[in-house]
Amino acid sequence: MDIKGKKAIVTGAAKGIGKGIALKLAEYGADIALVDIDESGMKETESEVKDAWGVETLCLRVDVASLDETRMMVEETLAKFGCIDVLVNNVGWDIAQPFWETTEEFREKIIAVNYKGPVNCCYWTVPHMIKKQSGKIVNIASDAGRVGSLGETVYAGCKGGVIAFTKSLAREVARYKINVNSVSPGPTMTPGHIEGTTEKLREALKRAIPLGRQATPEELANAVLFFASPLSDFITGQVLSVSGGLTMVG
Repeated sequence: MDIKGKKAIVTGAAKGIGKGIALKLAEYGADIALVDIDESGMKETESEVKDAWGVETLCLRVDVASLDETRMMVEETLAKFGCIDVLVNNVGWDIAQPFWETTEEFREKIIAVNYKGPVNCCYWTVPHMIKKQSGKIVNIASDAGRVGSLGETVYAGCKGGVIAFTKSLAREVARYKINVNSVSPGPTMTPGHIEGTTEKLREALKRAIPLGRQATPEELANAVLFFASPLSDFITGQVLSVSGGLTMVG
């Protein structure tokens, strides 16, 4: 799993799964560009990364829905590190509610963050990876995008789009030795999940998941580490569910 000296971008790195991914990649030696709109949370992640692993870091306040800001993200990362070996498109956002009660503003934000965000980040990163003839891209999707999710219809549609985008981009860039894969979380014990659910719902999820509990951010990060490492060099265009068996899609 050695990725020592690799240069990685992790979006949504201030907390939850993104923070777990940043810590995991740093543990195995990667220098990390931390990207988020939550500057204080991002600085906390940076402090933990440096204290634990001593790698080089860069904090960038970026709205991934903005094409200009994601261009800046790539430019500043290249200026700091000289290259980008790994891009992890993790940032996501949703509030569960019935589809027919959503507003246009809400739907547009869901689409901008969850679908346009990864597209924008890839748009600026891929040409650099093509030039250096190597790279690993890991898109964080969701099992909502594979099987649907009650109260998350637009979000699920975006994550389904991320999965299709991953597969198509993987075909386009394979000739340049760039691997593009997707990690698809099920219910995960992040701060946002805990705040947005009831204890009763969390207990129900535990009963529904064959392995009897929800994932931790570190367990999602382990899957990302695999796709970022040389162990996945002959794997591209794939979707790996990390859901304790809640969804088993052929």
